[in-house]
Amino acid sequence: MITARLNDYRQSPRKVRLIANLVKGKKVLDAKNILTFAVKRASKPVADLLESAIANAKNNFSLEKETLFIKNITVDEGVVLKRRMPRARGMAYPIKKRNSHIFIELDTVENMPKTKSQIKKEAYVKKVSDKKTNNPSSKAKLTTGLKK
Repeated sequence: MITARLNDYRQSPRKVRLIANLVKGKKVLDAKNILTFAVKRASKPVADLLESAIANAKNNFSLEKETLFIKNITVDEGVVLKRRMPRARGMAYPIKKRNSHIFIELDTVENMPKTKSQIKKEAYVKKVSDKKTNNPSSKAKLTTGLKK
C-alpha cells in the first residue's frame, strides 16, 4: 500500500475536503492537472502530498506514476487551537483555529474499480456479440400463450 501523510496542516478540514473530493478516484496525472488549476489554498499542500506519495511509489515499489490512481484520500481534524477575541462590553469571544491531517493512499490502475458506465458498456458489447454469433441463450424467449 502506497501512502503519504501530512499532519497539522493549518487550515480547516472542511475547506481541505473540497479539494480532496475533487481528486479522489482519479488517475495521478489527472489529479495533478486538477490541483494545478484549482483556485483554493489547500490545492498546493495536497499537490505536494501527492508528489510525495508518487515518490514513495517510485522508490519503495518501483512503480511509475502513469500506472497509479488515488485509491483513497481522507482529511481528518487535528488539534484545535482555542483563542479569544475581545468583543463589546469587555466580553471574550471564542475563536477556534482548526488543523487538518491529510492521508493519501495510491494503488495501481489494474486494481481500479470500474464505473457504472464501463459496466454498462461491457454488458452492451457482450449482448451485441452474442446476437452476432446467434447464441440461443442470449435470445429472449417469447411465450404469448396464443396458438396459430
